[in-house]
Amino acid sequence: MKITAVKVRLFEYPMPKPFHPTWQPAPTTAARIHVVEVHTDEGITGIGSGGVPVRWEVAGLFLMGQDPFALEQHVANLRSMAFFVGRPWPVEIALWDIIGKATGQPVYKLLGGGSDKLKAYASTGELRPLEARVEVCHQTVAAGFKAMKLRFHSPDWREDVRTLAAVRKAIGDGIDIMVDGNWGWRIAPDRQLNRWDLKTAINVVKACEEHGVYWLEEPLDAYDYDGFAELQRHTRTLRIAGGELNRGPEEIKTYLEKGCFDVYQPDCTFIGGISTTRKIGAMVEAAGKVFTPHTWTNGIGMVANLHCAAASSWVPYVEFPYDPPNWLPEHRDFIFSEPLQIDAEGYVHLPQGTGLGIELDEEKLKKYEQGDTRRLI
Repeated sequence: MKITAVKVRLFEYPMPKPFHPTWQPAPTTAARIHVVEVHTDEGITGIGSGGVPVRWEVAGLFLMGQDPFALEQHVANLRSMAFFVGRPWPVEIALWDIIGKATGQPVYKLLGGGSDKLKAYASTGELRPLEARVEVCHQTVAAGFKAMKLRFHSPDWREDVRTLAAVRKAIGDGIDIMVDGNWGWRIAPDRQLNRWDLKTAINVVKACEEHGVYWLEEPLDAYDYDGFAELQRHTRTLRIAGGELNRGPEEIKTYLEKGCFDVYQPDCTFIGGISTTRKIGAMVEAAGKVFTPHTWTNGIGMVANLHCAAASSWVPYVEFPYDPPNWLPEHRDFIFSEPLQIDAEGYVHLPQGTGLGIELDEEKLKKYEQGDTRRLI
């Protein structure tokens, strides 16, 4: 089998209502998916997406005529490409999709096949007034989730703690709550004027422990290695989480060596593809830490990370973006034949088709495609 072409397509879905995530300064008014297609001479096409849309089709310069199974070679070349033109890792995901389709297996089984279902936590994205957030949490529990993640990003962190306390009181102790500070990264032009310093983060840790929070995510800048190590000395029951947008395994190695995190959240569409993420998962587990990938890019990126998680020996929860009414599975998966959902017990099931197992809806593809994408990627 030989690779014959690498193409990129853009799809755009107008949101019913603007979505105001804490991690970016402008609202999302349309869900956009850049999809990379890797074509072969045997008629098998692999797809990938997620991460940061860059000139993914440039990978065709060194992939053309190559065997898609030569993954180590391709990862090394993509890593060089990433140094110059950004993160190309959805291309590697498309190669795994080809390999799964060629061998007749879902990707997670090729990676080790740990589990065909994972317990999901509802990952919210917006700040809401206290009463509104409590109401959404009631809806989330009613939908079957056994855990949920709240965003802390208000000008005064104590306001977020008041919301946390109200949510805990409303849903009781039977539901796990995670908290995301979203202070790991900046998206221009957001200057993050209310960024937490170490002492503030220590105070947030104490407040989260008081309300039985399962983990606290990104309370400091992603590269404040010493700050995270110091923060760990002030925790008793609370886990510290991070690593979602890191660039490579070297950074994860530094976190492990300095004792920064209890929970590691690499995203295969950012950090090095499925191959690298599987290796990172093994590193994390060998160190006795928790591995649970970040999934909030788009539906294809989410499924790719689910395959990474399902191949691991133990993942207590996996992220499932969900924040009604402004962010629902049908918004995330708008080009899928059916959006990915959880079951009545709060589990998300791995697609059992070959490769990534994603079924795209041809009518939706026609409806939402934006034509020539080269000027957009």
